[in-house]
Amino acid sequence: MIRVVAVDDEQLVRSGLRLILGSAPDIEVVADCGGARAVETILAHRPDVVLLDVRMPDVDGLTVLRGLRSALGGRIPPVAMLTTFDADEYLSAALRLGAVGFLLKDTDPERLISAVRVLDGGGSTLDPAVTHAVIGGYVDASAGSAPAVRAVRALTPREREVLTLLGAGLSNAAIAARLRLAHSTVKDHVSVVLGKLGGLNRVQAAVLADRAGLLVRDDAAGPEPR
Repeated sequence: MIRVVAVDDEQLVRSGLRLILGSAPDIEVVADCGGARAVETILAHRPDVVLLDVRMPDVDGLTVLRGLRSALGGRIPPVAMLTTFDADEYLSAALRLGAVGFLLKDTDPERLISAVRVLDGGGSTLDPAVTHAVIGGYVDASAGSAPAVRAVRALTPREREVLTLLGAGLSNAAIAARLRLAHSTVKDHVSVVLGKLGGLNRVQAAVLADRAGLLVRDDAAGPEPR
């Protein structure tokens, strides 16, 4: 089972997430809470995936991310931020704090379930509706983005292939299947690519891949299941 913790200040939203994700045979919402109890709840349950609201009145999602990084360092579970169209200013900050997914709160139930599976499989997920905001905010705010974009262009053809699929949100297993490579080989390629790009996470790499012109936005309908 994929164990999920859902963090949102609205009980109705949390109940909806439980209902949707609970309909999948391989997903279990092990806990839900508001922002004030988020860090302690996540540390207590050690979920496989966290769904985290960006804006909350008590403790917001960025504060929760900072708390998780302080407690767990680079070993935080995959976190997908739940956002709305008017939360653009939060997105680039969440990206720099290690979020690997961005989903609208009105995401289609099937896409939400698929996104949780992709995150659990080591992939990333970026809702097409927030892609522009994430890319614009991150690139504008990141002083190191230009060198990183140049680094994308300096990758080998195989590494650019891997980065393109990584940028589309595919997990290592899905990339291996697409390229007909061993999973371990793809894992090595991904590590090398992220290292060459300055130690970025998968979503940051996807942003830069898009900026470098590697991604086709028609493919943004969603990553293929793992």
